[in-house]
Amino acid sequence: MPELMSMFKEVADIKTSDMLNLPVPEANFEVIKTKPTEEQKEILEAISERADAVRNNQVEPTEDNMLKITNDGKKLALDQRLINPLLPDDPNSKVNVCVKNIFSIWDKTKEKSSTQLVFSDMSTPKGDGEFNIYDDIRNKLVNMGIPKEEIAFIHEADTDKQKDELFSKVRRGEVRVLLGSTQKMGAGTNVQNKLIALHDLDVPWRPSDLEQRSGRIVRQGNENDKVNIFRYVTENTFDAYLWVRHEVA
Repeated sequence: MPELMSMFKEVADIKTSDMLNLPVPEANFEVIKTKPTEEQKEILEAISERADAVRNNQVEPTEDNMLKITNDGKKLALDQRLINPLLPDDPNSKVNVCVKNIFSIWDKTKEKSSTQLVFSDMSTPKGDGEFNIYDDIRNKLVNMGIPKEEIAFIHEADTDKQKDELFSKVRRGEVRVLLGSTQKMGAGTNVQNKLIALHDLDVPWRPSDLEQRSGRIVRQGNENDKVNIFRYVTENTFDAYLWVRHEVA
């Protein structure tokens, strides 16, 4: 493979988007921080104790391990109901702050039918009746006044044809809020035409995933000169650690 790449570079004139200086919108990045609930603080202490037990070899890897602990930590940072669906829906959680932000932007940009993307790699819809962030966000937005047909999940498009139809609706401003994961809504998602805002609700592991996300909106062909990218952080949780790793918080 390295030999093939060397041969290709000898005959190809490779230019990146930075080198081409393509006309793209100016992005304003905003980090929105929310406070953890008392329940989140208590669960975080328990997670810390689990981590100590794993480090001290007090539990078998099949019983508990750092991967499970980290996954629970990320769930807790996103929404405490992902740890226990019976816990209260905190009105000041980052999910609810995001919902209010989405609705406000939707309302302010009605005339232009501007669109928004919401990224969350966790708590994707499975259609099994279990609580998930996607359905929670859509239900709340519908209750606030956004028509349900203007909100879509990338996961609802199973075929290439369905994706093309969905993307066309977003480009026309018929679907104005599209939710998805980096894997399903990253590379190859060309819906930039009317995008005015992007919401990073959770933190991907790799910095390259953040680039894939922002590349959906900071893209040639967007009718907006300025766009907003919001990144939501639950303070004193795994969120803060992961965002600091990406040097954005």
